[in-house]
Order: sequence, then structure tokens, then C-alpha cells
Amino acid sequence: MDKNVNYDKPILAFIVPFYNEEEIILKSLTIFYNKLISLNNIINNKSFIIFVNDGSTDNSKNLLKSNIKNNTVIISLSKNKGHQNALLAGMEYAKDKCDFAISIDCDLEQDINKVDEFIEHFKNGSEIVFGVRENRNSDNLFKKLSAISFYKIMKFFGVNIIENHADYRLLSNRALNLISSYREVNLFLRGMFLELGLKHSIVYFKVSKRDAGKSKYTLKKMLSLALNGITSFSLTPLRLVSLLGFIISFVSALFVIYGIAMAIFSSSVVPGWASTIVPIYFLGGLQIFSLGIIGEYIGKIYLETKSRPRYLIKDIIEKF
Repeated sequence: MDKNVNYDKPILAFIVPFYNEEEIILKSLTIFYNKLISLNNIINNKSFIIFVNDGSTDNSKNLLKSNIKNNTVIISLSKNKGHQNALLAGMEYAKDKCDFAISIDCDLEQDINKVDEFIEHFKNGSEIVFGVRENRNSDNLFKKLSAISFYKIMKFFGVNIIENHADYRLLSNRALNLISSYREVNLFLRGMFLELGLKHSIVYFKVSKRDAGKSKYTLKKMLSLALNGITSFSLTPLRLVSLLGFIISFVSALFVIYGIAMAIFSSSVVPGWASTIVPIYFLGGLQIFSLGIIGEYIGKIYLETKSRPRYLIKDIIEKF
């Protein structure tokens, strides 16, 4: 436990990223603010809420700005940089201003009433508390199958993540500062926090139905997140390409031996188009696929070496 933290009355920062959530943003503001007030007996009255506007193009920011409450901060990014970067912006703002932070989605699907349990774990020494879904009964069939496939693929490629954990988590001040020291451009926060090696615990929660609006987390974004997670934390795809290349070379060598033997010992060999065309198409497709995997890693190296900012802040509105 950090000796510099007042565990009786620690300062909490809620981190709430949002993108085009005008239908629900005011309800979210009210619920998060009321929750902050209800925790006054166990947290410091300097605790606050950070809304991170991930380049919204609707009226979300203006609605927030017009109805801003005390102990509330609105950080607006210059353009849409993705959920992970919006979270990071909130964490980097909070790291010098709070004892711990809780990141939670704006759509109110995650059970905010579990925050008390998060804080209890924190006061008992956990530096990170992961919110994990109890089940996926509320998901439709497609979303359920895609989520299951996502975690299966990640585990197959050796990415160390907690199944059914998204970005509902508590982070101590130490965890916030450590994660801020990671300078990589390609962020996959779900895998990064386990790499810190800090004491952690799990709180299970049920998912509620979204009250208004629709999810901005499309299949395309989920696939992008999975690809980013795999290539950021695993060399397995490259090793599989190498293994596959070895196997094909070995099988090809056997065919060469077989062909020579047939040419020497048999007079009834009839050359066929299939034995020529099939290997050409197969090996050609394999080479293009392999180059695609290698290209993905090279592209990430290219992005990292440029060292461009992961996000740019347009403005910050504070009310304390």
C-alpha cells in the first residue's frame, strides 16, 4: 500500500470517455455526479469526474458544457482518436490529481453501484481492480459469438488478458503513473495493466441495457482492437509463418524426391496440370498472406518510430 495515500478519505477521479452520446450524456452526468455525492463518507470531497470527448461531432460537448456541475472536468480531443487514447488522456490528466481513478463507459451499461466494492478492494491494498462481466446473457447471438471468438483468438496468440473485462477498472495513483510511462503509439490497455505486476483483484458485475442511443463499438473497431492487441503483445503470428514455411519446404522436398524417383523408376508418368497449378496458387496465396502479417508489424514499427502524439487536446473545461 502507498504510504502517501490517505486510505480513509482518498481522492477519486471518474474517467468517462464518450463519442457522439448526446442522447444519454446528461443522464450520465447526473448519475455519475450523484454517485460521487453518495460516496462522500468514504472518499475525499475533492473527488471529481473527467469526461473525455473523443472528437464528438454531435451536440454532446455543448450539452455537457451547458449543464456542467461542480467537481467536473471536460477534456476535448482535437479529433476522434479512439476509445483507448481517450481513456489514456483521462488517465494522464488524473494521475497527479487523485489517489485512484475508475474508468467507466458513458453508456451506463456497466453497473456503477459496484464502485463501492471497487473502493473496498482498493482500501484493502489492490492497486488495480478489474470489472468483469458475470455473463453475456444480454448480448445478441452475433455479439456473443464475436466476443467469445475475440478472447479465444487473443489467448491462442498468447496475449495475457482477463476474459470479459473491457475498460471498467480502478487504478491506483501508482498504476496511473506507471501506465503513463509507456510511450507506445499502438495502445491495447487491457493487456498493458497485467504487465505492470501490481496487486490486482476482480469485481464481477451485470450489464444493463443501454437506455438511449446505440453502441459506437462496431465490428470494425472490435477487429481493429483484436489485431492491435495481437501485434502489440505477441510474436506468435510471425513464428507461425516461419513454422508454416518450414513445413511447406519439408513437404516440397518430399515431393521433389518422389518426382525424381518416379522419373527414374517409372515410364508411365503423365504430367498433369493440377500438380502444377495447385502448388502455384497455394504457395502464392501463402506468400501474400505471410507478407501481410509481416507488413502489419512493419507498419507498427513505422508508427512507433515517428513518435507522433497519441492524442491532442483541443481544450479543457474545469469547474471546481
